[in-house]
Amino acid sequence: MGAVKTKRMPRAVREQQMLDAAVEIFGRRGYMAASMDEIAELAGVSKPLVYLYLNSKEDLFTACIRREAQALVAAVRSGVRTDLPADRQLWDGLLAFFAHTGRHPHAWSVLHLQARTHGETFAAEVTAMREEIVAFVTQLIVVAAREAHRDPDLPEREVAGLAEALVGAAESLAAWANANEAVTPRLAATTLMNFAWSGLADLMEGNAWTPPEG
Repeated sequence: MGAVKTKRMPRAVREQQMLDAAVEIFGRRGYMAASMDEIAELAGVSKPLVYLYLNSKEDLFTACIRREAQALVAAVRSGVRTDLPADRQLWDGLLAFFAHTGRHPHAWSVLHLQARTHGETFAAEVTAMREEIVAFVTQLIVVAAREAHRDPDLPEREVAGLAEALVGAAESLAAWANANEAVTPRLAATTLMNFAWSGLADLMEGNAWTPPEG
């Protein structure tokens, strides 16, 4: 019998197939424990082909981070309609975030856990993604704050810290939601809205909490 021939497919399609497999293996086993043999087997290709397309384990992992980071940012951005009220924009953004991380738990593990703990190069890729999401959330909050205070020149720095805190809370909740099957994206988004929006609403009205003296 002759050798079994694999079906030819465009390079871009084959590469995405390899990245799909790599994200799953990295997400399940972690960067250090994952092997190129496992990734190649899951992708249905030879290990030399993985190296031919993606050069090394480090380059493969970087490609996974970049692809999944772009996908997450795109999901959050596309989930928000800027013509809606501020609370609805924030809700839609959070729901899009939790829906995406819930549908892609291995990708979220790669971004939230693996990339941050295995070298500055990997961490820098995730930092860039996070900064983009924080900037987007900052804009959502600052528009609402400017409207509430009737001050179109209210500087972004007034709400930048709130955006950082909100994104950090969303990251933690995504990990919690993915570890608990009963926690749906809607429940995770509702939890964070209940935690954050009341405080944000008070702040918009000028009722900020101030620490005691001394």
